[in-house]
Amino acid sequence: MEFSAVLVLSLFLGALLVLIFAAVAKRNGTPEQPEPEQVKPTAEESSAKASSKKQKQQQRPRKEKPQQHIFTHTLLASSLKNHSGNITCLDFSSNGKYLASCSDDRSIRIWSTKDFLDRDHKCLRANVEFDHATLVRFSPDSRAFITWLANAETIRIFKMTKKEDGTFSFKAAPEDFPQRHKGVIINIGIAATGKFIMTASEDTTILIWDLKGEVLASINTNQMTNSYTAVSPCGRFVASCGFTPDVKVWEVCFAKTGEFKEVTRAFDLKGHSAGVYSFDFSNDSRRMVTVSKDGTWKLWDTDVEYKKKQDPYLLRTVPCRVSEGSRISLSPDGRAVAVSNGRDIAMYSATSGELEEEYLYVHSEDITDLKFDINNRFLISTGDRAIRVFHNVTGYRAAIQDMQALLKKASNDGVKQRLQQQLLDAQNALDMVLSGKKS
Repeated sequence: MEFSAVLVLSLFLGALLVLIFAAVAKRNGTPEQPEPEQVKPTAEESSAKASSKKQKQQQRPRKEKPQQHIFTHTLLASSLKNHSGNITCLDFSSNGKYLASCSDDRSIRIWSTKDFLDRDHKCLRANVEFDHATLVRFSPDSRAFITWLANAETIRIFKMTKKEDGTFSFKAAPEDFPQRHKGVIINIGIAATGKFIMTASEDTTILIWDLKGEVLASINTNQMTNSYTAVSPCGRFVASCGFTPDVKVWEVCFAKTGEFKEVTRAFDLKGHSAGVYSFDFSNDSRRMVTVSKDGTWKLWDTDVEYKKKQDPYLLRTVPCRVSEGSRISLSPDGRAVAVSNGRDIAMYSATSGELEEEYLYVHSEDITDLKFDINNRFLISTGDRAIRVFHNVTGYRAAIQDMQALLKKASNDGVKQRLQQQLLDAQNALDMVLSGKKS
C-alpha cells in the first residue's frame, strides 16, 4: 500500500516538473514579432488615387493616323494629297483649268491644273454640311458643280463665285434635288449643252432631270444590274453597261425651242462575251472604248448614221488584265487608252493596241476613278487619299506617229507647215518629259 502511494506521488511530482520546465523554456525563447501596423492613406490621397484611376478608365486608346501609301514612278508627274479621307470621284472642268475631287472627309477640293508640275499643290475646299459627297461633276461653264450626297441620297448644287484675289467661294443651292432613286447611285453627269442632268443607280434605272430638279424621263436599261453610266461629251447621248455583254446608248432629244421631247434608243455596242465593267468616249464622241469581264478592251467607231440603223464599227480588240470594277479611259483625242486592274494601271496605244506602260500598286486600295485631262497631257487616278498624276507619254508618241503619217501624205504647203509645227511641239513636249524622267 505504501509502495503504491509512493509511486503515485513520484509520477505526480515528475509531471509537475515537466510542466515547470516547459513553462520556463517558453519564457526564455524568442518572442514573436508583432505585425507592422498599416498606415491608412489620407482622404486627399484616396481622392487623388480614385480620380487618376477613373481618368485612365475613361481615356480612349489613341488612334494612329494611317500612313500615306508611297508610290514612285519615273512618269509620275505629281501626287495630290490634301484629302484626309478616301477619294471617290474626280472630274475636270470643261475649260481644262480645274480638277474637282470629293472624299468621305466631307469636302470637295478644287485644284488648279497649272500647278500639277509644281512642288506645292494648293487647292480650295468646299465643305459638305452634315454629309459627304461620293460623286462630283463640273457644270459646262465651269462656274458650278453638282455632287451626290451619300446620306441624303440626292443631288446638291454648289455655285462658284470668283473673288478679287482670284480664288473662289462656294455656296450650296437653297434646296437639294428630291429623292427619286431606290438603288445605290453609281454615277451622275451634266450634258455639255446644259440641258439636262443624269443620275443612274445599280437597279437598272437612269433618270433624266432638268436643272431645277424635275424628272424629265426615266430609262430602264434591262441589264439586270448597271455597272457604269455616263453622258457623252457632246451632250446628246446617255450610255449604260452592266451584267449583259453590251453597251446601250440613248439619245436625249430636245426641240429647237429648248423643250424636252423624248429619249430614244440610238445604238448598241455588241461584241463582248461577258458583262461590261465600264466604257468611255473620246472628246468628239466619235470613238468609244469598253472593258469587259471577258478580259478584253475594245475600240469602236461610233460616228455612224444610227437613225438609219447603221451599227458602230469594231476597230480593235485587245486582251488585258481585269478585275471586278475595272475602269477604262480614252484620251480626249482618242490616241491613248488606260485600263485599271485592281490597284494597277495599264497604258495602251489606241492606234496599235500595244501595251506601252504599266503602273503597279499605284494606290493602297482598288482604283475608283481614272481620267485623262482635256488637253491630253495627263492621266489621273485615285483609290485612296491621294490623286496620282501621270505624264501621258503614250499620247505624245501616238500623236507624233499620226502627224508623221499625215505629213507624208500632205501635198499642200500650208498643211505641211502646220503639221511640221505640231510635230515639233509634240516632240519637244515628249523630250521634256523624258529628260525629266532621266534626271
